[in-house]
Amino acid sequence: MTNEAALRSSMVGLALVMVLVWLWTQSLKKTVITYAIGVSLIAGIVLPDWDFFDRSFSRWTYPVTAEERAAALSRKSQSSSRFRVYPMRMVVYVAVYGYAVYRWWMFVTK
Repeated sequence: MTNEAALRSSMVGLALVMVLVWLWTQSLKKTVITYAIGVSLIAGIVLPDWDFFDRSFSRWTYPVTAEERAAALSRKSQSSSRFRVYPMRMVVYVAVYGYAVYRWWMFVTK
C-alpha cells in the first residue's frame, strides 16, 4: 500500500469514527476534538520520513549520513516492508498513542 493510499484509507476511517462520535454524543466539540486527535495520530504514523526513523533509536538525534541513506535505498529495493520493528520504537509509539487514545476516550465518554 502506498503512502497516499494509506493516508486516504486512514482519513476515511477517521471520518467514520467522527460520524459515530457525533451520533453517540451529539456534541460538535467532541467531534472536532476527535478530528484533531485522529489527524495527529494519522500524521504521526503515515507521514514521517521513514528513512530517518528506520534506524536505531539511539541515532534519531543525529542527521542521516550518506551511508545510512544509501543503505535505506538498498533496503527499499530489496524488501517490500516499509516499517521495520524496533523494540524502543514500539515502546515509544505505544506509550504516546496509548495515552492519547486513553485521554480522547475519557473526554468522549464523560
